[in-house]
Amino acid sequence: RRVLQQLGVTRQVGRVRTTDSSQPHTRYPNRLRDLTVTRLDQAWVADITYLRFGYRFVYLAVILDVYSRAVRGWALSQRLDDDLTLTALRPALQSRQPDVFHSDQGAQYTAHKHVALLHEAKVLVSMSDTGKPTQNALAERFMRTLKEEHVAYAEYDDFDDAYRQLQHW
Repeated sequence: RRVLQQLGVTRQVGRVRTTDSSQPHTRYPNRLRDLTVTRLDQAWVADITYLRFGYRFVYLAVILDVYSRAVRGWALSQRLDDDLTLTALRPALQSRQPDVFHSDQGAQYTAHKHVALLHEAKVLVSMSDTGKPTQNALAERFMRTLKEEHVAYAEYDDFDDAYRQLQHW
């Protein structure tokens, strides 16, 4: 990058927005704000990130247990849609159940199917305030660590190879 800059060759790298808070769905209060987590499955946090895959992107949704930092669910998709978060959430809820599920206010997390699945499982829905990623710091930090420790050094042959490598990590 330094050498290219010295030669005057630069390229803008596009950014991908994974949070769309402009949708009309119901938003929920931040129930983690004053919560002291003292046990497993008391609270889960979730986030979505993008991973550069050649000239395009793939999207990763992850659900973490706040107390143990364990991954409770995850999904990888070539599309950023409601199915991404549902694919991560359904198996997670089959094996365990949190008291609180916390995310940002993105369209995937406020979507009717996602919220209905949580309500059906009697899970309290919690969301960060608009524009406050620090209110979901655990999930944000996990994504940063994943990108720094794995994605930055990984080479994926295809989507299935990316899935296998992420599963192993």
